Amino acid sequence: MKNVKLGLALCGSYCTYDKVLAAAEALAEEYELTALMSETASHTDSRFGAAAGFRARLEALTGRPVIDSITAAERVGPERLFDALVIAPCTGNTLAKLAAGITDTAVTMAAKSHLRNGGPVVIALSTNDALSGSAPAIAALLNRRNYYFVPFGQDDPDGKPTSLQADFTKIAQTVDAALAGRQLQPILR
Repeated sequence: MKNVKLGLALCGSYCTYDKVLAAAEALAEEYELTALMSETASHTDSRFGAAAGFRARLEALTGRPVIDSITAAERVGPERLFDALVIAPCTGNTLAKLAAGITDTAVTMAAKSHLRNGGPVVIALSTNDALSGSAPAIAALLNRRNYYFVPFGQDDPDGKPTSLQADFTKIAQTVDAALAGRQLQPILR
């Protein structure tokens, strides 16, 4: 499927980056991959690693510069850069912005621009408040055309009872289903 162009957009759930990068390696074998990062993800070091290191790994993997500004991400739709856009990890903040139509990061602009052509947006969520504050945004996007969710479940029910995280190993399966216009089932793992 190397003729399928896939955008992989990272938001700030830094604790999942190792899982996302492992998934990106598998995706790069199947798809023509381009990485995007929210401005925060692109420039914020955390206890999970330096932003520059993650950026360098993505650029080495894709052979392309990371798209990390609103102006660069605006080209996604007009230039039809992707067949599908994956947001992994997708934070509660980004979920809420997508549900409300707010476009103020490279990732939300890429989604808006990609959706103008009717392309699928695949959400691999990772948020500590999924079963509380972010629940309305999840419900809104589950019912919105052209949004597809990577199967997800509780990642630490005892320590973080409202937290949900995607099964990042199922991104490629979810992309394939989304390109066929269907949601991979079951959504809850």
